Amino acid sequence: MTKPTKFLQALLLVLITLFISCGTNEQKKEKIAPTDTSSNTETFKLWTWITADKARTDESFDEEFKKYGDNGINAILINTYGDPELLARLVPIAKKYNLEVHAWMFTMNRPGDKVAEQHPEWYAVSRDGKSCFDEPPYVGYYKWLCPTRKESREHILSLIEGLSKVEGVASFHLDYIRYSDIFLPIGLLPKYNLKQETELPRYDFCYCDVCTSEFEKEHHKNPNDFSNPAIDMEWKNFRLNKVKAIVDEAYKITHANGKILTAAVFPYPEMADHMVRQRWDKWNIDAVLPMIYNVFYNEEIDWIGYATQQGVNDLKGKNTELHTGIYVPGMTPEQLQEAIHQSISNGAKGVSFFDGPAITEEQWQVIRASQNPQ
Repeated sequence: MTKPTKFLQALLLVLITLFISCGTNEQKKEKIAPTDTSSNTETFKLWTWITADKARTDESFDEEFKKYGDNGINAILINTYGDPELLARLVPIAKKYNLEVHAWMFTMNRPGDKVAEQHPEWYAVSRDGKSCFDEPPYVGYYKWLCPTRKESREHILSLIEGLSKVEGVASFHLDYIRYSDIFLPIGLLPKYNLKQETELPRYDFCYCDVCTSEFEKEHHKNPNDFSNPAIDMEWKNFRLNKVKAIVDEAYKITHANGKILTAAVFPYPEMADHMVRQRWDKWNIDAVLPMIYNVFYNEEIDWIGYATQQGVNDLKGKNTELHTGIYVPGMTPEQLQEAIHQSISNGAKGVSFFDGPAITEEQWQVIRASQNPQ
């Protein structure tokens, strides 16, 4: 009788252990578990993009910034439409909640720019001769300036100078630092009833007289004569280098003013090169925030990890940090948690959420948990 009794006692102990374990797992399902960031031992940064309206009161900004600070956000990228006075007004409010302030500005795309609008010749021209001043591609706010023309370049750099001189700002943040989209993200094509399988003349920029004449002087051929411009590497590199030249100049300006340079970019360099003539792994820049908005590309959450890793690998050997940009609208808390995990576990130094006002309370719970891994 001794052996059966010991066996039954052991069996009972196993059943009790399993019961307790199952109960614990059920309790865990009721909460958002902390994001596992053990693969990145350094503290990672949480950012968000926001747009500021100067008509708002300081009290309303204070309430918004407090929410970001209370929920674990470390840095805010503020679009003030190039207004240094508004930016200076917001810095001390953000500092109350230990938030870094980054001056976010639309760079090559300049909708509503009153100075540029006085100079129609500054705007980029498509292969079929349409100026962004008169006929912007895709949407009315696509008002792209030419990166080659001296006057438009100097105008852009003067705006960067003004914002980067604001005391207390951590960086100047370039956005739309590229040409107009040659190829839209696949998930957006139905919205515009478009099929883009080749580089279409309407979306291929810049063929203004300044660009084509400078290129012809350097390479002894004119892009207007090409039967298939997409396969001419000199013409492609000419345009990539025009964007790089503005970034590199912005780097000098921001560093001279004691700031760093950051940028919102397309998901990874090869993709950015293909879609918008943007090769950001070759830039002089301190940090990039690739907008890895999986829903725009009809991709699953794990694609965020793939694109993050691709960018990190392309930046090896450079002093440029990568912080993954995540598009939060429509994401479930579980999807957001996985997006953060995919970013950090694939080498990102942080994540940025687009945009602050769109984050739900359920998503804030995930964000708070990500800063307190157990």
